[in-house]
Amino acid sequence: MFDILEADIVVFQETKIQRKDLVDDMVLVPGWDCYWSLPKHKKGYSGVVIYTRQSVCAPIRAEEGITGTLCPPGSTVSFGEGPEDQQIGGYPSHSQLEASLVDATTLDSEGRCVVLEFPAFVLFGVYSPANRNETRDDFRLGFLDLLDARIRNLVAMGKRVVLTGDLNISREILDTANAEASMRKNGYTAEDYMSTPARRLFNQLLVGGTVLGERDQGREEPILWDACRGFHPKRKGMFTCWEQKVNARPGNYGSRIDYVLGSLEMRTWFSDSNIQEGLMGSDHCPVYAVIKDQIDINGETVHTLDMINPPGMFLGGLRQREYSTKDMLPMSGKLIPEFDGRRNIKDMFTRKPALAKSQSTTTPLEGTEGRQDPGVEHGVDLNIEQIPSADPRTAAPANGQTTTKDAVPPVAGKKRSSVATVTNRPLKRSKSGASAQAAPVNGKGQQSLKGFFIKPAAAAQVDTAFPSPTRNVDVQRDDGFTPVLGSAIEFCPSYTGSPSQKSDRKPSDSTSPTSPLATHGPGSARTPSALASPSKQGTDSEESDKVHDPIQSKESWGKLFTKPAAPRCEGHEEPCKTMLTKKSGMNCGRSFWMCARPLGPSGEKEKNTQWRCPTFIWCSDWNPNSTSTT
Repeated sequence: MFDILEADIVVFQETKIQRKDLVDDMVLVPGWDCYWSLPKHKKGYSGVVIYTRQSVCAPIRAEEGITGTLCPPGSTVSFGEGPEDQQIGGYPSHSQLEASLVDATTLDSEGRCVVLEFPAFVLFGVYSPANRNETRDDFRLGFLDLLDARIRNLVAMGKRVVLTGDLNISREILDTANAEASMRKNGYTAEDYMSTPARRLFNQLLVGGTVLGERDQGREEPILWDACRGFHPKRKGMFTCWEQKVNARPGNYGSRIDYVLGSLEMRTWFSDSNIQEGLMGSDHCPVYAVIKDQIDINGETVHTLDMINPPGMFLGGLRQREYSTKDMLPMSGKLIPEFDGRRNIKDMFTRKPALAKSQSTTTPLEGTEGRQDPGVEHGVDLNIEQIPSADPRTAAPANGQTTTKDAVPPVAGKKRSSVATVTNRPLKRSKSGASAQAAPVNGKGQQSLKGFFIKPAAAAQVDTAFPSPTRNVDVQRDDGFTPVLGSAIEFCPSYTGSPSQKSDRKPSDSTSPTSPLATHGPGSARTPSALASPSKQGTDSEESDKVHDPIQSKESWGKLFTKPAAPRCEGHEEPCKTMLTKKSGMNCGRSFWMCARPLGPSGEKEKNTQWRCPTFIWCSDWNPNSTSTT
């Protein structure tokens, strides 16, 4: 993934995992370090991680949360109360915390922010709460308010800030496709739309942000610059998030809610910033920004590598010493107890070629080795991508095979044999103390549904020479099919012929060639069906009613469990898809059919176009035999 992104700093939001779900592929990435913020209480919720390429950059400090109330790993002292030389600083003041609607510890408990400090700037990786419902409004505004306070405090200290991540706010009407629909739905005017609390707070943070009326106290000046919009000021449709439920991405019906924002004096540092809308894998697309190799700091031109690594590691863009474990910060994912001192298990099965000295992080450099190749630009890309959570339980072993064996335990009083017998492990272990008793083997067991319709074979042998008047006999056909109950033969008590007469008798020509057995009286030939039902003799329909055809039974069961055919939409004559109504009301929980095509740029259902047509059918009203749609 990192090779595709071609970045040196990568920020992910909404990881949706817990610490116990972390695996080697997430933490022990060769050549990369990682810094996690995971939810403390909610499972599979939010989460942020920042990856840094060790050969290019290394932070000097790392923290979790925006308020400084959380503690570093293995410590009981919070970030805000630790030694000053280990603090990033800018923590919200006591008065700013009191003005918040939500407790600071609660705000930082959901794993929504990682803060890294480099000599050049302080990097925020943020996943801001979404505007889902009114019950979370206080939490959302409290988070944004304290984030604004922390950034402004850092700028007041003289530090530069880069804010990246999913902020869940569309800055202007230009940044969302559903602005007009949202205003109509809520009865807003354009002024009302731009003055919603979260949007107003966000625009007061940005240069060029639209702020109606007087600015709020403490937010008199903008302090951040929108890099992506700065390079594309009038671009329409520059969206980073699309609704997956309505398949809105192909029609580009989305919103721009992911950003790379930098301090005002950093505007000249960036050489490019854009979105990567063609990179799939999530309902968001990455946003990136590229920093030049040479930057101006306080009127002096310095190399970027000198300012994104600990002092003394680079000088003039040339590496002076290698990255080592001494440079790791307590927040590093590689220092998590489950991964500390380990390497990726895949390295045990694969041998990789040695890295070039210019890329190696372990081989000392001599002379001018390690100098960048001519013509290769070494920029710092800040990429933001919102990804679905990975389930480590579905990961396969490295060799792709799983072998489970269990040695036979030694018997009491006997010595263990030199070669243990290996058997397959049972699917389920028996309880301790329970005696292991082999179950009797009765054959292969039921193989199909035929067993419900076929009479089991009789245990006793039938005397065919002198049959009992009321004896039932199971008969096996030549083709291997066993008739069911209705085709059993009932011998008529009126037959008094001798055995010799029966044995000398030959079948009559009137006997059905498909009958499993024909039993003849002194003067007539009778089929099994006729014998079983004397009042309905010689009719093929009665025999078909008694004998169950396995192929027909199979088809019947198939029809029973087969999904009904999907209706075709009226606009394109293509199969519709089913959706479930989740909106509260009388129809909540009902399924319906709709056009399977994605929404168009207008966000509305359209006729005579390539986008979604207005077809709508309740599943309960759909009759597969009918061709009409509504």
